[in-house]
Amino acid sequence: MIMTLAIAVAATGLFGIADNGAKAGGEAINTAAIQRTIDACAQAGGGWVVVPRGVYRTGAVFFKPGVKLRLDEGAVLLGSDDGADYPPCETRIEGETCGYYPAIVNADRCDGFAIEGRGTIDGHGFGTWEEFWRRLGAARERTGRDDAFRNKDMMRPRILYVSNSRNVDISGVTFRNSKFWTTHFYQCEDVLVRDCTIVAEITKDSGGRELRGPSTDAVDIDKCRNFTVRGCRISVNDDGVAVKGGKGAWANDYARHPENGPSSNILVEDCLFQAPTHNCLTLGSECPEAHGVVMRNCRMEGPGAMLCLKMRTDTPQHYSDVLVENVTGDCGDFLRVGAWTQYADFGGRTPRELKSYATNVVIRNCRVTCRTVRNIRENPEVFELNGLKLENNEVHND
Repeated sequence: MIMTLAIAVAATGLFGIADNGAKAGGEAINTAAIQRTIDACAQAGGGWVVVPRGVYRTGAVFFKPGVKLRLDEGAVLLGSDDGADYPPCETRIEGETCGYYPAIVNADRCDGFAIEGRGTIDGHGFGTWEEFWRRLGAARERTGRDDAFRNKDMMRPRILYVSNSRNVDISGVTFRNSKFWTTHFYQCEDVLVRDCTIVAEITKDSGGRELRGPSTDAVDIDKCRNFTVRGCRISVNDDGVAVKGGKGAWANDYARHPENGPSSNILVEDCLFQAPTHNCLTLGSECPEAHGVVMRNCRMEGPGAMLCLKMRTDTPQHYSDVLVENVTGDCGDFLRVGAWTQYADFGGRTPRELKSYATNVVIRNCRVTCRTVRNIRENPEVFELNGLKLENNEVHND
């Protein structure tokens, strides 16, 4: 009976994880069962791996060409808290290609990859967040330095990592409480992230103190082109949409570092950005080039800044043709620009050699209440901001 059902479902192009041994309830680790389902789907020529209603705990799973993911309403993929369930591999993180944890859901060289449905992928980040802040605080107390403990000093899995893929469609799902970055796309083309909810909830730690997710960026766009984020609700404890592409003194020498590159033709529209999100749209901090970036028709409810340009001191950068228009709501800074010094490594070069530029930045037709209109920390040795235009905006200071 079970075998007959599995064959019938497979014939429709739908491959249920429960038919391959996955058990709901949130206790059992279902990594192997989910991976079996992915492999069976790929062997059959492709289709949809289906997560039914229920909570299914898992570690890292790896999708294959032609295999997509569907999360039924009430379905939850819950990230394991055991680092052994995320075997380190070569991946991309913080502007570098290196050995690190994979994500919960990984898709490499999967043209046409998609995730759809009304279900949730939950990173179950609370314990990891508390441990990260504990280690950071201990390192600062021991050394007196803010950089004594870095993000990568404690490996943490993302929820979704898609790389080297075209025609990607992520729609309708909820991404919640990632242990690190939430969704990360590297070297992808023609990507649509639509109608998703991406949140990192504010909670309490074991001592009853407020707990927020460190570096829980919602959407990281890393060396991508033709990328749209549409109709999403974003509330995380870091950047909302961050455009990236590499870092370091030679980051824009693509012959030397072919893993780096520009991000271009980026559109963010009809999204809601809520506190505690730091910045709705960020260029940087790991971004040698970004060209043709548009944010329009978005709504803000208390994020730190509407547009943030992070001008990294150890990386030559060029941001050009950036347009923000028809954004409404309230935020901290209307525009934030300044030198970014986190984990700087000048590679033997001088600041003059690493100077960055932002050109043709236009903000128009926005109706916003904020604390600061132009939070621009001028530093001509580090960066130049040329061609800034603020046109027909109605900005009120709160």
